[in-house]
Amino acid sequence: MIRVVLDTNIVVSALLQPLGPPAQVFVLALGGSLQLCVSGSVYAEYEEVISRPRFARSADIIAATLQAIREKGIWVRPAERVKACADPDDDIFLECAQAANGAAYRAPNLDGA
Repeated sequence: MIRVVLDTNIVVSALLQPLGPPAQVFVLALGGSLQLCVSGSVYAEYEEVISRPRFARSADIIAATLQAIREKGIWVRPAERVKACADPDDDIFLECAQAANGAAYRAPNLDGA
């Protein structure tokens, strides 16, 4: 099975456009077709970002999303710090992927397209 670490943008996009490609990937990850790998830092970022008022998601939707991630995700604990991303805040995703022993990493689109 393919292991994945989803960038926060995928989770947010899935909530904002439930029929779009990011939502399809998110459903595959929560449904077990992919193994969603999550670390404490990655989960904390998901929680903080999807709770932002500008995304206007209800408390029930946020709670259900976070519960699904907690229950369906494969939890890993990074053992090493990574400093590889142009945005240091994104290093947590690489750390999670490394801890998941080769999890696929869906990098954010850096060219703005």
